[in-house]
Amino acid sequence: MTREEAFNLVTSQTENKNLVKHMFAVEAAMRGLADYFKEDNNLWKIVGLIHDADYEKHPDTHPLFLIEELKKRKEDKVLINAIKTHAWQYRDGLPEPTTKLEWSLYCCDELTGLIVAVALVRPEKKLSFVTVENVLKKWPEKSFAKGVSREQISLCEEKLGIPLNQFIEIVLKSMQGISSELGL
Repeated sequence: MTREEAFNLVTSQTENKNLVKHMFAVEAAMRGLADYFKEDNNLWKIVGLIHDADYEKHPDTHPLFLIEELKKRKEDKVLINAIKTHAWQYRDGLPEPTTKLEWSLYCCDELTGLIVAVALVRPEKKLSFVTVENVLKKWPEKSFAKGVSREQISLCEEKLGIPLNQFIEIVLKSMQGISSELGL
């Protein structure tokens, strides 16, 4: 799947601009993580871009609709499995992540939301002013971005071998690289 095909899939299913921006953020994070692991940058960013493509139109079956669409298109099983496992513990019957690609998506998906929340409470409302320390300062505040699973993010240490502060740094820098697309 090309970047253009992935973008068209996202925009055919998603009108909510903030949800599209979330997918851009995860795409950037996955590209940064692929670079960190010296993996296929294109595959990883495509996985990040499309991971929530069906969420707006099919919230009750997400990501099952997307998985079926990818199967119809005869997409790579690695891509399909990453979409399946990103919803582990969200949708019954979906498998636990096992690969670096799958765990990276699973962990960074939530982190992008926390980073956006940190940016939005700053006076400048800009990602360029957010630091790893800012994110870590908000980390223990359960009432801050309360929908963000810190447990899911922190699996980066056990499952990816990346310390939390370094994981935040990789994702933050990746998001800062596309701050204009994110409007932050």
